[in-house]
Amino acid sequence: MNFLAHLYLSPEDDHITLGNFIADAVKGKEFYKYNDKIKEGILLHRAIDKYTDQHPVFKRSTQKLNGKYKKYSAVITDIYYDHFLAKNWNNYSKTELVDFVSDAYKILIKNYLLLPKKSKRILPFMIAQNWLVGYANFIDLQRVFNGMARRTTFNSGMENAITDLKNNYTIFENDFREFFPELIDFCEKYIFIKKL
Repeated sequence: MNFLAHLYLSPEDDHITLGNFIADAVKGKEFYKYNDKIKEGILLHRAIDKYTDQHPVFKRSTQKLNGKYKKYSAVITDIYYDHFLAKNWNNYSKTELVDFVSDAYKILIKNYLLLPKKSKRILPFMIAQNWLVGYANFIDLQRVFNGMARRTTFNSGMENAITDLKNNYTIFENDFREFFPELIDFCEKYIFIKKL
């Protein structure tokens, strides 16, 4: 899952949310420099990623893209799923998306000094371009894919991912609708067990 889903799946604790947000940028022993709650968020993020990558529905989505995008198929699927979460936000939350995202940005800004370098670099762009709300529309989603394509070391073709989404929209949306409630259930159980 991508940024929006990870933030959504975090329990209401600023440091767990922070850990879930920065997890991809925390490598090796860097994990140990954070407090217990941030570590908990990092571990939650990793559990979400592992569950997602092994889930048959997510695999089914990525397989539709494998021929064209190869190792980036899962990354693109993550972003497609964030699109469907943003677009259908009111099905999953009583809080409006703009309010949820605003609160998330405040948590990240308040803890800016704790962010790894990579997270510090992307956060200003994320906020200025409002990626998390923008995932819901094709124009902003295209901008995200264009940026990712520019940052790859070879021609990934990710700038074309919007076309594949549009051409198979209902299929990907149905995959998301099947998968996401199961991921929510997994996270609720994971968090409950960690509290015991």
